[in-house]
Amino acid sequence: MDDYQSIYRSFHWNTPEYFNFGTVIDELATDRSRVALLWEDQDGNRARLTFADLARQSNQIANVFTWLGLRRGDPILLMLPRVTMWQAAYIGALKAGLIVVPCTAMLREKDLVYRANHAQARAIIAAPAGADMIADLRGQCPSLDALILAGSARAGWTGLQESMQEAQDRFTPVRTKAIDPAICYYTSGTTRNPKAVLHSHGYTFSHRLTGSHWLDVKPGGLHWTTSDTGWAKAAYGALFGPWMNGVTTLMYNGRFDPKKQLDLLVKYGVTTFCAPPTEFRMLVKEDLGQFKFSALRHCTSAGEPLNPEVIAVWKEHTGLTIHDGYGQTETIIVAANMPGMEIRPGSMGRPFPGHDVRIVDEDLNETKVGQVGEIALRISPERPPSLFMEYWKSPEENAEVFRGDYYLTGDHAARDADGYLWFVGRADDVILSAGYRIGPFEVESALLEHPAVMESAVVATPDADRGSIVKAFVVLKAGTKRNEQMVRELQDHCKRVTAPYKYPREIEFVDDLPKTVSGKIRRIELRKAEEARKQAVTPS
Repeated sequence: MDDYQSIYRSFHWNTPEYFNFGTVIDELATDRSRVALLWEDQDGNRARLTFADLARQSNQIANVFTWLGLRRGDPILLMLPRVTMWQAAYIGALKAGLIVVPCTAMLREKDLVYRANHAQARAIIAAPAGADMIADLRGQCPSLDALILAGSARAGWTGLQESMQEAQDRFTPVRTKAIDPAICYYTSGTTRNPKAVLHSHGYTFSHRLTGSHWLDVKPGGLHWTTSDTGWAKAAYGALFGPWMNGVTTLMYNGRFDPKKQLDLLVKYGVTTFCAPPTEFRMLVKEDLGQFKFSALRHCTSAGEPLNPEVIAVWKEHTGLTIHDGYGQTETIIVAANMPGMEIRPGSMGRPFPGHDVRIVDEDLNETKVGQVGEIALRISPERPPSLFMEYWKSPEENAEVFRGDYYLTGDHAARDADGYLWFVGRADDVILSAGYRIGPFEVESALLEHPAVMESAVVATPDADRGSIVKAFVVLKAGTKRNEQMVRELQDHCKRVTAPYKYPREIEFVDDLPKTVSGKIRRIELRKAEEARKQAVTPS
């Protein structure tokens, strides 16, 4: 890559007035032999799809949506695991001009009801494993007209595969403007329900930069991003980033197993690889010397800061430096260690092309070198298309993050004399655990549904493998026993009522919780106590 400064200074977005990602797939499909996706699951089943396959399938699905009465601008929940139908349905929805609401397959009824009602979703696409839970949603979600099953039809459901067989394989994508809404992610907050992050079609276009300038995908290569389908990271590396650049992707549907992941890197000849820090931490614990990564040439990571020692071990055995990056659900990558850039282990890199990133104080003044402030993205005089449109239907939350000429990320960092950014921590209480973003409010709400719980406070506590884990401080009702059985009962309860990844891995019973004069729980006090406790027991 050419000199960073020249690339950064000369960059222009050149976003087209009209854009629909489905047209990119259709154009790539003109070469009918061009491979789009290699897929495997933990049982050894495999699939190979060309862009022509995806164009045909997404056209059929777009026609199914039209037949079901869905129209441009209608929201649709997409709740599929890492299966090839996920990409086809996603593209088909975009072609039809629908607003895609990606949902991890781990969500529970309460999570889905909130999303469906907030977005006023017209339909949901789900896998058979989630059908029984979802079947009762209609009574709680009046806007939900169509339940679509990625499997055989059953009572109350439209079978997607059967419907596709009856649908035409031609469809003209809706002529959407780049500024029209396309995707809505629900991301955890601190004291409220999940925030609805609304993105435009221009966001999908902007991911061409993610692919070319960070993931470093190149024609003829094979890219693998390990993200779950419900997260924005899947858009970064399992869909828009590589395919905006016409590059083949790998998808594996199975539980994380470090040995299996390393085997797949070698077996498929992956050339570019992106995984969260949690996975890299587990990978470097394996005997890397027994693997020969002859095809692998570039590695990236994002989601939380990556430990310098992990970067060192990975490079020792692969010869490759992990290029850390920083982005949010609300953005694409906005700071990164780009290919060809000097890597400073522990730094998130420098501002990404197309993004004017500043470190500012509470009065929006830029901080001095080495001084901690909030990471802010300048949106004047030009607002990058990579930035979300708004927190949907929430003017209060928009007012909190859009101030003056900036979008405020809620993350703290410092910059050095050369413009490298160094992450310090969240400005709020959101927990980053193993790449998942977890809001304390969601876990606390789940705990309070248990009859034995009177009060609770949830914070992050440091963890060597996951970065942080969820810890709950619980005040039990009088007469309730504080024992391991109660801990397990509360953990199982949380797994039932909300997504399992959110459950508290540690629970401490307390008599009361620290609060402000106005009665708000002081999570910061609990979090700092946890950090001090873990530091005291960690060998120096």
